[in-house]
Amino acid sequence: MIRIANGQGFWGDWLEAPVRLVDGGPIDYLTLDYLAEVTMSILQKQRQADPQLGFARDFPPLIGRIAKKLQERRIKVVANAGGVNPVACARAVRKAAPGLKVAVVLGDDVLDRIDDFLGKGFEMRNIDTGEPLATIRDRILSANVYIGAFPLAEALATGADVVICGRCADAALVLAPMIHRFGWTPDDWDKLASGIVAGHIIECGAQCSGGNCQVDWQNMPDFANIGYPIVEAEPDGGFVVTKHPDTGGRIDSHGVKEQLLYEIGDPRQYITPDVVADFTSIQLEDTGPDRVRGFGVRGGARPPMLKASISYDAGWKASGTLVYSWPQAVEKARVADRITRQRLEQLGLHFDEIHSEYFGVNACHGPAARPVHDPPEVQVRISVRGSDKRAVDRFTREMIPLVLTGPPGGTGYGEGRPEVRQIVAYWPALIPRGEIRTRVEVVE
Repeated sequence: MIRIANGQGFWGDWLEAPVRLVDGGPIDYLTLDYLAEVTMSILQKQRQADPQLGFARDFPPLIGRIAKKLQERRIKVVANAGGVNPVACARAVRKAAPGLKVAVVLGDDVLDRIDDFLGKGFEMRNIDTGEPLATIRDRILSANVYIGAFPLAEALATGADVVICGRCADAALVLAPMIHRFGWTPDDWDKLASGIVAGHIIECGAQCSGGNCQVDWQNMPDFANIGYPIVEAEPDGGFVVTKHPDTGGRIDSHGVKEQLLYEIGDPRQYITPDVVADFTSIQLEDTGPDRVRGFGVRGGARPPMLKASISYDAGWKASGTLVYSWPQAVEKARVADRITRQRLEQLGLHFDEIHSEYFGVNACHGPAARPVHDPPEVQVRISVRGSDKRAVDRFTREMIPLVLTGPPGGTGYGEGRPEVRQIVAYWPALIPRGEIRTRVEVVE
């Protein structure tokens, strides 16, 4: 049995979680999941500005902080912190922790191969809309293919203390140690599917150990010291989800089931680079306090295609806010919205969309929200998006004047004009598996 802990569910997750997992009890592997789809485009822009950037910059100092304990306790780290520049990330880790052996997995970044793919006749159509990639070719910012767990297991086989990759399937970070330690092969479908399910359960960190949980959240123990999840994996594919003792939160089958529903699509065909898992086959049972056992997972052959995560420039946006106080806060906020829209029209400014929200009334649930009569305050947020950056910038100058030219009681404008931000859109596509070649390098 091996113990695999996940200490990050996204870039920006609790910085203390990995440290507490290392300090709190025995683990064999520490996984850290930093990447979301749009994160890759942000990192690509950073690398374009500075060739030494393009990775999760929180990661190297974290490894430096825990390096001594990683060595003493023989804990291996597997992380996708490399973003679009895994080698630079590895060098930063080596600088922060000179005593650790670091390996990188390369091959997921295909930004420079887009024209080659199109030239071979791969249209790389948007999975959701069916549009060919050629329609946005000149606006592409990043392009990364989701790789699986076997290249990560190959990197662990080098004896590396830290394995760094770019875009991989989230659950592959957890599956890779199982493949490495148990010797699973590409056709061990049920075992691989079980490992993917275990990885899927803990990939969002504390979301499966009480965070963001809908069931009895009011009585969740010690949110401030919530325990991050650990998988106790077994060679036959069975596993237990647990956490360190004396930590906050709660692990039970209710919370695990909530996490299982996260981003699964067709539950009978959860497609990953390594295996297609049947989520309807999962068996769960509570075997003790903070212990949920999973077993019986079935899987099928891996798909012939790999998913590409492509981001592209989709224009500009800005959002401005004002707060209106009681009495008649809702009426004031709606009048402020009408004034703003009228002034934009008088200026001849046109946008792809103008969207208004009323926080404290219906911003989260829209027309499904329960009516709120005469609230003490309301925040109105007006957002615009469009391809004309100058028009969006002009909009940012139209809300602050309402403080003196609109309804009474306006406040909450201390930060001044809102910023104009680039819109990065997401384009999912498929590439034949044979086009992608990964490789492992040990960074000295």
